[in-house]
Amino acid sequence: MKHISKATLTGRIGRGALGAALLLALPVTAASADPVKLRFSTPAPPGEILTQSMEIFGDILQATAPDAFEVSVHPGGTLFKQGTEIPAMQRGNLEMNTLQTFEVAQFVPELSVFNAGYLFDDYDHLKAVWGSEIGEDYRAKVEEDMGVHILADCYLGTREVALNQVRNVKTPEDMQGIKLRMPGAPDFLLLGKGLGVDPTPMAMSEVYLGMKAGTVDGQDNPVTITRAAKLDEVTKEVVLTDHMVQNVFYAIATPVYEELSADLQGKLTAAAVAACAWNDTMRLADEDKQIAYFKEQGIVVSEPDLDAFRAHMAKVYEDEGRSDDWSEDLIEKIKAAND
Repeated sequence: MKHISKATLTGRIGRGALGAALLLALPVTAASADPVKLRFSTPAPPGEILTQSMEIFGDILQATAPDAFEVSVHPGGTLFKQGTEIPAMQRGNLEMNTLQTFEVAQFVPELSVFNAGYLFDDYDHLKAVWGSEIGEDYRAKVEEDMGVHILADCYLGTREVALNQVRNVKTPEDMQGIKLRMPGAPDFLLLGKGLGVDPTPMAMSEVYLGMKAGTVDGQDNPVTITRAAKLDEVTKEVVLTDHMVQNVFYAIATPVYEELSADLQGKLTAAAVAACAWNDTMRLADEDKQIAYFKEQGIVVSEPDLDAFRAHMAKVYEDEGRSDDWSEDLIEKIKAAND
């Protein structure tokens, strides 16, 4: 990656990168050895806000630690498919990925509570939890049990349902019989059941054709991702279920992180935090923009009975015995973080 000046970088990230000015004030560290190769894998589509933030992450590192790192971004699951990144990191075949709580739960089941539908009320609540002792304990457990170091957390968005036919959804009963594409993680599939649909595992790369052909009736994603993946082209109705306010982590294999000097670890973390701040600002602004765009395109945007969806979600977790696995004390702490 070529050298990028601080002036050029500031122009690229603009006002959206909260804290970027502080980061750029850090002293520059010249590299004295071969650059550390960081291949950054994500299922996010090319050009999507998260993918752009990863490019900015690389630019910031090049500005603050010239030639110390060689960052390459691999969107759309082109390097490793979603669900295979963690084993690849643990084998030493991948350095970085955008880690989701659903993936963590498959390795650390006790942390599955963070996958519960309607756990977080909004963006501020989400950030309060991850910036608290709860987040610190989570990151420590991930590192201890998975060998993965979390650098920063980014707002992925609030998940909504997009359907290929108009159904005028108001309650979970209106979702019965709908084959909704979900990622294959068990907690994702249970989340879908909580919405009242028939959850259908499918790779993100197959969803467009799946919705077009009717193999699935819809999918759930934050609206920014729905638009970036061009899924709006096969969508007739967006249901604002708000069922998950979701984040995603910038994560690096612990052995790779531990091989860095303390100075470069600091530069790496600071770059990740600044890139996620840019992501969050851009995504929050984009969510309202995309809803307006969908309406302009003639897509029906439904505002369902969220209390009915919350109650149905809670009943499914209870009936499936999933909530029995969750710490009531931890749930209370998560709720209290929004007080």
